[in-house]
Amino acid sequence: MLRAAWFLLGCVALLLGVIGIALPLLPTVPFLLLAAIGFGNSSERVHDWLLGHPKLGPPIHDWRANGVIRRRVKWLASLSILAAFLLAAIFGAGVKILLIQIVVLAGVSIFIWTRPEKPRN
Repeated sequence: MLRAAWFLLGCVALLLGVIGIALPLLPTVPFLLLAAIGFGNSSERVHDWLLGHPKLGPPIHDWRANGVIRRRVKWLASLSILAAFLLAAIFGAGVKILLIQIVVLAGVSIFIWTRPEKPRN
């Protein structure tokens, strides 16, 4: 039962990660990392496939090995963060919600931009 839940988590996260490749407002890498965790706890075969994938695997390896977030990914994440905030403001989110969003999104941005962009040698 628990293994099935991990596998389902991996599938949903992978789907969201793949959708995030095409939709700039949806982040890709966090979902790929979550998918790797889900598959790592449920299916060695799918986990190995994900890590070996030429497009999906490298960001997972970068993060696991060195905590690296590539510059392009940082910019895409920052634009997504800005877009999410602007959409909330445009659609009339309350002041409290916007303030909470500012604090959380600023924290996420600081975390992203303080990660290395290249592996340490």
